[in-house]
Amino acid sequence: MNLQPGQEVISTAAIHDGPIETDAVIIGAGPVGLFQVFELGLLEIKAHVIDSLAYPGGQPVELYPDKPIYDIPAIPVCTGQELTDALLKQIEPFGATFHLGQTVTQVQKQDDGRFALQTSRGTRFLTRTVFIAAGVGAFEPRTLKVDGLDKFDGSQLFYRVRNPADFAGRNLVIVGGGDSALDWTLNFAADGPHKAESVILVHRRDGFQAAPASVAKMRALCEALEMQFIVGQVTGYDEKDGKLTGVKVTGADAVTRVVPLDMLLVFFGLSPKLGPIAEWGLDIERKQLVVDTEKFSTSVPGIFAVGDINTYPGKKKLILSGFHECALAAFGAAPFIFPDKKIHLQYTTTSPKLHKVLGVESPVFD
Repeated sequence: MNLQPGQEVISTAAIHDGPIETDAVIIGAGPVGLFQVFELGLLEIKAHVIDSLAYPGGQPVELYPDKPIYDIPAIPVCTGQELTDALLKQIEPFGATFHLGQTVTQVQKQDDGRFALQTSRGTRFLTRTVFIAAGVGAFEPRTLKVDGLDKFDGSQLFYRVRNPADFAGRNLVIVGGGDSALDWTLNFAADGPHKAESVILVHRRDGFQAAPASVAKMRALCEALEMQFIVGQVTGYDEKDGKLTGVKVTGADAVTRVVPLDMLLVFFGLSPKLGPIAEWGLDIERKQLVVDTEKFSTSVPGIFAVGDINTYPGKKKLILSGFHECALAAFGAAPFIFPDKKIHLQYTTTSPKLHKVLGVESPVFD
């Protein structure tokens, strides 16, 4: 899980007799949710963090922990896991409490202005503010719709790659036409520690929704006979002695061919599901929460939404955009928590107060 010292994990409700009273609850422990802890911490607001996964990191850790990320400011390249570990280290001074392996099922406004939350495990909260950083919601990979194939899920059928070494030296069939499908195709087809015995990419058409450079590399590998690309759709499978031995691929010529394999990887993207969030009375547009761009408040004062879960004019679904939203959301929430206190913008470089909050010594400038 890679939590840092001082970051508590509570996964069961039995520990608490009554609701946990707090100033802020963050729903989602992906990169944006973790950075929200930091921005709140600078304002001396401690947060509880809830996530449906059993570990922090959200989508980058769940779907592509080893995939390089290049657009985090000042970090030329890092993996999803490395980014998560760095964020956990950064928020260590603020003592966030994590409630993992559970989802928020109820949010109700109370007469005193606070919000009552309850999770799928029965954990209850009374909080002054709520920050929804749930990515695309309760994200689930889109599955391959072939009757009976799901029985191989987790043994020979995979919708995500947690450990690339598990696929090294195997005969792989990869299905999909987006960035994830192309990225993993290149990873397993090219020379390297995770090189597969064989790689066959299957996509329903000859066009791709992926980076042109990745498509060009894939085609070059095909020309070099390092892998194969088949235009078609998986319509069935073969098995022997309870093992998946091949998939039936129907091409544009209506001919069905059996493609042998050891493992099948499917990358059809994510199916965004707001789940219970859709029932909380918030303004929703195309399965996203509508927010303003001053405080990133939802239509319910005191509830904020940051990251891929929100929408506003000009929205770009980038991690760095979510980081920016966290800062403004934290300042937007401060009046709910400190109604009689004027919040001043301070800089971590020069503010002794922030140095104390962060647990670092104030630098001496000549």
